[in-house]
Amino acid sequence: MPRFFVDGSDGAVRDDRITITGEDARHISRSLRMKVGERLDVSDFSGMIYSCEISSFTEDSVELSVIERKLCESEPSVKVRIFQALPKGDKLDTVIQKCTELGAFDFTPVLTSRCISRPDDKSAKKKCERWQKISAEAAKQCGRGIIPAVNEVCSFDKALAQMSQCTLALVCYECEDGNSVRRHIESNLSRLTSGSTVAIFIGPEGGIAPEEAEKAQSAGIVTVSLGKRILRTETAPLFALSAVMLLTGNCE
Repeated sequence: MPRFFVDGSDGAVRDDRITITGEDARHISRSLRMKVGERLDVSDFSGMIYSCEISSFTEDSVELSVIERKLCESEPSVKVRIFQALPKGDKLDTVIQKCTELGAFDFTPVLTSRCISRPDDKSAKKKCERWQKISAEAAKQCGRGIIPAVNEVCSFDKALAQMSQCTLALVCYECEDGNSVRRHIESNLSRLTSGSTVAIFIGPEGGIAPEEAEKAQSAGIVTVSLGKRILRTETAPLFALSAVMLLTGNCE
């Protein structure tokens, strides 16, 4: 069943009525060619799902009647935040699309010392807008209850400060050989209760500089290994996120 998102705080949801406007309304009427009486699902960004029936169309809006409301069952019990060092080309497009499907809570692009891609402020803003659209489309496609936010590009120091506020924070580091991501998550499962946050940091193509790994460790953030193979920067977040989801019981 098609799923769309509306902001429940801006008046789009009123009692048992929902109004969809703009691009989504045009998509429903012109692309999907849906008719009065057909059903679709709507999420209000907070994880509440509304099963609705189309009651009428206007020039630029679709009016819905709410048939049923329930909490979205597709949202993970833990909120996994992906901190991704900016990769080259369109690799972050893939990371955001696939990690949204796998259950990531949000994304923060990070500039590190070895990042080759270093967009100026204007370019970074445009990229974030495109990444947010990719997140939204992936969330609709896979039946998420929220659209993962794509935050502004930030410095490595700022990323560490944000990660330090999470329940568990991991830096995936290719030079780490004594602490695997599985071992560390399993030893901290008692802390990962419903609603807790897990931060995962992934380096760029050239990896994380040793001084950056040391800075993370000094901030109390653990470095972990993803195994005996060196994964690409666009593969590593998928692997790490999948490990978190599996070990916290979010793959059942």
